Amino acid sequence: MRGTLAGASRPDFECASRIASRSGRVGVPTERSPQQWTRSVAITTRQTMELADYLRVARAYWRGVLACVLLGAALAVAVSLVQPKVYQADASGFVSTGTSTSASDASISDLLAKSRAASYVDLATSRPTAQTVIDALHLKVDPAALITMVTVTQPLDTVLIKVSARADTPRAAQALADAWVEAVKTQVDAVENPSGAASQALHIVPIESAELPTFPISPNPTRNVAVGSTVGLLLGLGYAVVRSQLDRRLRRAEDVEGAFGVTVAATIPTSPAMVRRVGSRVSLVVSRGLRHADDPAHSAEAFFKLRTNLQFMDVDNPPRVIVVTSPLPGDGKSTIAANLAAALSLADRDVVLIDGDLRRPVVAESFGLVEGIGLTDVLIGRVEFDEVAQQVVGLPHLRVLGAGGTPPNPSELLGSRAMQRLLKKLAERGLTVIIDAPPLLPVTDGALLTASADGALVVVSAGRTLDTQLRDALTSLTAVQGHTLGVVLNRAAPNSSATGYYGAYYGADTRASRIRLRRAAG
Repeated sequence: MRGTLAGASRPDFECASRIASRSGRVGVPTERSPQQWTRSVAITTRQTMELADYLRVARAYWRGVLACVLLGAALAVAVSLVQPKVYQADASGFVSTGTSTSASDASISDLLAKSRAASYVDLATSRPTAQTVIDALHLKVDPAALITMVTVTQPLDTVLIKVSARADTPRAAQALADAWVEAVKTQVDAVENPSGAASQALHIVPIESAELPTFPISPNPTRNVAVGSTVGLLLGLGYAVVRSQLDRRLRRAEDVEGAFGVTVAATIPTSPAMVRRVGSRVSLVVSRGLRHADDPAHSAEAFFKLRTNLQFMDVDNPPRVIVVTSPLPGDGKSTIAANLAAALSLADRDVVLIDGDLRRPVVAESFGLVEGIGLTDVLIGRVEFDEVAQQVVGLPHLRVLGAGGTPPNPSELLGSRAMQRLLKKLAERGLTVIIDAPPLLPVTDGALLTASADGALVVVSAGRTLDTQLRDALTSLTAVQGHTLGVVLNRAAPNSSATGYYGAYYGADTRASRIRLRRAAG
């Protein structure tokens, strides 16, 4: 049932020719068993993620990442508000060795002071020193607890003793620092001059009193928010990575091609132009002749790309009878079938759109045609095809065959020899046949139709269809020896509308396609 598909414009031909020369047999999916598909998904999951993968995952789940960042920042602010304020005051003294009479004595005294200063640091953090401060300030605190509020250091290569005291008020911190230096002086005097002699070789001289601190050193809201936001970001990225590994929904063309080895024949972007009209269950963007301002995501152009891609899947023998189906209802297969048929007809080739969904027919209604008589009547021999096929206004090369009455046995009727003879007859007349088929998972109708056609386009809804659902759908086609032409990724994010197997080789649109749209609108 193969022959020459609807003609393509010169730019489309040149683009698709480049694709064919680079990829060999374009559009022919790699047949895999369900076990191989399962292993492929597992291997894809185990692959090491690169920076680009993390960025993609973060963008896909940016709301969750942002929520974690904001939560981390909010918790940091809350912690900052409930944390007690801590003030710090600094005081210092130096180790004096008295007056030296010569340069050599001065050098020896300096070395002695530096060596003793290190030991004075340990003395300054002893319990006797703390008890001296407690007595001086009349504090009611244990010496061990008070020591934790003070830090005593010796700046490198100096004879200085620096005391940093922390308290819950500025004045308490100031008083504690000054009192601690005095307490160290007292303890040094007790050690170096136990007899109370008039002359003393070493003693501590306070040189800098503590200033009253103005701002607390803790909490630090800016630092806390930065730390909280960073922790939130890391948790958010972890959440996004886990979600991406557990999320079985297909979102990108790479998800389909990498896991199943099936060509993504087109990516149809989400667009305001694709919103269903009131009273209709299909969005006809191609047949409207939309201006680009009405179709910012170029969804109509995506169908022209799909048309060209179908033609160059097998240049010598392109598919003529094409089934459009999906794993489940609601994936947009009827919209894809209707717009693909319209796009094919705009290439001045005769196209027939058949509503093969006998259980839930929508095609005739969507084109505003007469319902109630159609495919079922032709198959039982009540009428001939040409008697009930209806011409679409504004698309002179497109005819629609509605579903007709709902039979009690749709599967048997669609898989009958009468259906096979009808499709063969239409193909021999040089018609391109697009069949809107039922979804594959609820019923067997779509698979039976594919067995009588040249192949099927399987429509998946980005962010909705699960990989397991697509796997089961492809398995059902393989079970009847049906040929999968490719997958159509529907309702993709607008910024990914140029993705997919062929998208990178095409521009935003072609002049020939715009001319055809204006003619259709006229």
